Amino acid sequence: MIAAVRTIEGVVLIDLDDELVIEGQELPVDSPTVELPRVVATARSGATIAAVVDRRPPLAISRDNGSTWSEAGGGLPTGFAVAIAEDDPDRMLYAGRNRLYVSVNGGIFWRALTLELPDVLAVAWID
Repeated sequence: MIAAVRTIEGVVLIDLDDELVIEGQELPVDSPTVELPRVVATARSGATIAAVVDRRPPLAISRDNGSTWSEAGGGLPTGFAVAIAEDDPDRMLYAGRNRLYVSVNGGIFWRALTLELPDVLAVAWID
């Protein structure tokens, strides 16, 4: 799994399996418009939408194009960006200030990566 991460120092590619920085490139980000209060960032894949919100827990997830929402990410820190894999809406990437978190089950459980990055501005899946 490869992710692109835009930080305050530029864009880097990260191999999430090996937790290695690979190289930099342009970041493909296409965020949907979400009408929720305190939205920080959004991502979409099919009918699944994830919104980083400025509150606890920091994620709101909809699996029906925004008709209904559920809270997620109770153990995550304050968020700055989120991405959902195009081919698998259960695979999500969440960015705290300088750390990344990966979920492969739709945001139920999260794995923290050990890499510390400069302040994260945006994330996207490459593969």
